[in-house]
Amino acid sequence: MHAPLVLSLSCSLFAPLVSADITLYNLFGQTTVDPNALQTSVSSAAPSTTFVTDPGPPHYTQLAAYNPINYYPQQYRTPHPRTRSFFGFSIEMSVATQLIGTNGTTLHVPFLNLMNIVAQRAGAVHIRVGGNTQETAYIVDHLDDGKMMEKNKEDASNPTSTPVLAFTPDLIYMLANVSSLINAKWYLGVPFNDTSNWRLQVAELSETILGDNLLGLQASNEPDLYAAHFHRQSNYGPYDFFGEFSLFTQAYDADSAIPIKNNLIAPSVSGTWTPESVWDTGFVEAYTQYLSHLAVERYPTDNCAVIFPNPNNPPHDPLQMIGTYLTHKSALSLTTQYTNSTMLAQGWGKPFLMFETNTASCGGFPGISDSFTSALWGVDYALQMANSNFTGALFHFGGQNVSYNPFTAAPTNESSLHDWTVGPIFYSSIFVAEAIGQTNTSQVKDLNPNDGNEFTPAFAIYENGNLARIALINFLSDASGANDYTATIYVGGTGFNEPNGVPPSVKVKYLQAPSVTEKDNITWAGQTLGKRFEADGLWKGEENIVTVPCDQAANSCVIKVPAPAAALVFFSDAAQKAVDPAGPQTFPTTVVTKTVNTVTIDPVVLATSNGQSEKNRAQGGTSHGSNAAARAAGVAPGVAALAYVLTGMSVAVRMLW
Repeated sequence: MHAPLVLSLSCSLFAPLVSADITLYNLFGQTTVDPNALQTSVSSAAPSTTFVTDPGPPHYTQLAAYNPINYYPQQYRTPHPRTRSFFGFSIEMSVATQLIGTNGTTLHVPFLNLMNIVAQRAGAVHIRVGGNTQETAYIVDHLDDGKMMEKNKEDASNPTSTPVLAFTPDLIYMLANVSSLINAKWYLGVPFNDTSNWRLQVAELSETILGDNLLGLQASNEPDLYAAHFHRQSNYGPYDFFGEFSLFTQAYDADSAIPIKNNLIAPSVSGTWTPESVWDTGFVEAYTQYLSHLAVERYPTDNCAVIFPNPNNPPHDPLQMIGTYLTHKSALSLTTQYTNSTMLAQGWGKPFLMFETNTASCGGFPGISDSFTSALWGVDYALQMANSNFTGALFHFGGQNVSYNPFTAAPTNESSLHDWTVGPIFYSSIFVAEAIGQTNTSQVKDLNPNDGNEFTPAFAIYENGNLARIALINFLSDASGANDYTATIYVGGTGFNEPNGVPPSVKVKYLQAPSVTEKDNITWAGQTLGKRFEADGLWKGEENIVTVPCDQAANSCVIKVPAPAAALVFFSDAAQKAVDPAGPQTFPTTVVTKTVNTVTIDPVVLATSNGQSEKNRAQGGTSHGSNAAARAAGVAPGVAALAYVLTGMSVAVRMLW
């Protein structure tokens, strides 16, 4: 049974944030810079690396709100149990070589390390490779110079400049090789741009190569934008999509090379159509035998006008937008529009995914998407989706000049000088992974504390019907400490005719930064993944898990939440240890991409690390001419001797399971 909770919060409020900085607009996007740092040399190929001006001291208002407010929860409404790996990732197919690896046997070590951080905490990490570029992608046996992928923007036919993409089966072997090292599961997409010539090779190969590591195949990406992007006639609507999906499933069903027929994901509408407009066509009832998941895609707003000027969509000023992310109202407004659909999905027996999201489409906002603001927003949004019966959510990656990336590889021409950059929203994924855990029984409840104060949301996480963790968020930004708040948590008690439920003590992990505009100094339980161009996927610093004694006589635990911060409270040692993995293991690097400025590798280790003689140590591949027998087994040739790109630092990753 669910023990009743009472939260008493003591906190302060302040007026909307006010700040000033300089924003530069150009053909390559938007960059926000510190006016005091204009003389600093920064690579133009990299994301913005400087800070927006801190908002400064808040303006205090509504003094009555300083008084403690007791919250008595309503009757507990049981959300659908959340599966592990709730917070996943969506990688635009065209940037897979930047992030994952250059081919099937050369994987980027920071990618493995970072994704393994989530996989170890959540039990697995779910990753989609697709997006707009999947719609015009096609598979070829091989490409010139042994490349795995080739882009051709000359053939692009839409206003977002999405390239036409050619790739070899090596891309799918690369994903399989990642899964051989870490517990990564994959979503892929089938092109939907040519309804007279369905290209189903992605489905054929991914089912064969990935096996159980394939979670599903997206059929159509944002079909409600097809007309706006000139991929369909101007009056294209939900019933037209229904008809095309019929043609698709007929071809899908007739393809004997696709053994599994019930793993499609649709309709993936982005907001131009409501999900209900698709449900009303009878879509789910007609195609239920093919559908494994229902999905939508949604961003709270866009920053497209900076790159694609449009008089009907003027640019948004990040300084005016930042306050809209520092409130629980954002998560509520994004999720309430899907309440009906998640309820219907449960009735249909279908998981419901947020298949692509982030802070703003077209790359996000500098100063918001790449600051601590996005970390707090990501935690709140993800947990609110879990409360609203979403099954999972995938946060999107774009290219090098994108602000919202969970992490970004160093530009190729600077890879010998710089490491990777971890974005603030990646810390959200770690927080949520530990909050929801690995039991597949988690239920997340929005506690609506402090009279529903928009700046201090809180969530309870139950496992097997018992309180396991509570997440507390403070959106306020005030280094003075005046806007820190204290949450007093009561569990059970005589007021509910139950025994007192608080333990002798609880453990607390904090997600913190000096301010909501901070970009570098972000920590989880006292550790950081590094500043910009300093990340290799390894934690830096000492872990700090705070033990807070509780008053069992008063049946209360008092938790302080700084401004700004998010706190994850563990109500038992078991609840904390279940999501706190052992440290990563270091393994040797067997490929060096530069002949200068690289770490020296012991030649004895190098000579014996992959079981091959020197004459056979050419870079492996799985394109035309490679070993067919190894392909039939679903693993790229040389999987036992995977090579890893060296980025100029020692590296670590969890070894084979």
